[in-house]
Amino acid sequence: MTTTKEKMKNREFVTGTHILLADPCISELCGSIGFDFLWIDTEHTPTDYHILVQHLIAAKAAGCDTLVRIPWNDPILAKRVLEMGPGGIIFPVVNTPEELDTAMKSTLYPPLGNRGFGPLRAVNYALDDQEVYINKTSLEMIRCVQIESKTAVDNLDEMVKNPWVDCFIFGPCDLSGSIGELFKIYEKSTGDLIDKAIAKIRNAGKSAGISLVTDDPKQIQYWYDKGINVISCGSDTSYLGIGGKKMLQLLKNLVQPAPGTVK
Repeated sequence: MTTTKEKMKNREFVTGTHILLADPCISELCGSIGFDFLWIDTEHTPTDYHILVQHLIAAKAAGCDTLVRIPWNDPILAKRVLEMGPGGIIFPVVNTPEELDTAMKSTLYPPLGNRGFGPLRAVNYALDDQEVYINKTSLEMIRCVQIESKTAVDNLDEMVKNPWVDCFIFGPCDLSGSIGELFKIYEKSTGDLIDKAIAKIRNAGKSAGISLVTDDPKQIQYWYDKGINVISCGSDTSYLGIGGKKMLQLLKNLVQPAPGTVK
């Protein structure tokens, strides 16, 4: 079976969804649906380390890959998450080749990088061969960075040369904000900027991704048509909200007015 990392390397279509809430049952459920990966977010959520490891355990039970977005491009923040053994990691707000190099080195052991050694769940609590983890398993994790500013787009010519990045993922809202048009992600100026970035990413043979929370098929198709092959879309909170509104409307539609009365 082709892994998520292999799909990204081959620029195949890859699907994901966002996990924002605390209960690990959510990851067990969403992981069983059939997505390639769960995007477990620790940047914009209250998810702490204890909650995170429970999500990772639940997703593994469901047989689904996990990508954890850390709050910032910081080797200390990355290290503790990597020791939990996620399928991969997402670094937000990476703007320069130097920042990208810092991110990638924090995932690699010497001499390739500067990651300190101390894996726990990542080596099955020392039941797995730790030398195999150092020399093979740790190299096989998925490494993603987010493009969230015009500065990053301008620097992509050099950034795409980094051999360790599996996917460059757009944060379209922050990207639009970086040019003074926050939340106007479907305006021409933001779209042109993303087209420019996608061309650089695709020419380098890399996967291009997007993080969305929508159930609008036209919006999703818009990004796919642009050349995005990794789409993380929807979230546990959006599913509850959309499903709840749908059920409420269904219940209200059951109440029909009596003949001759106004509903």
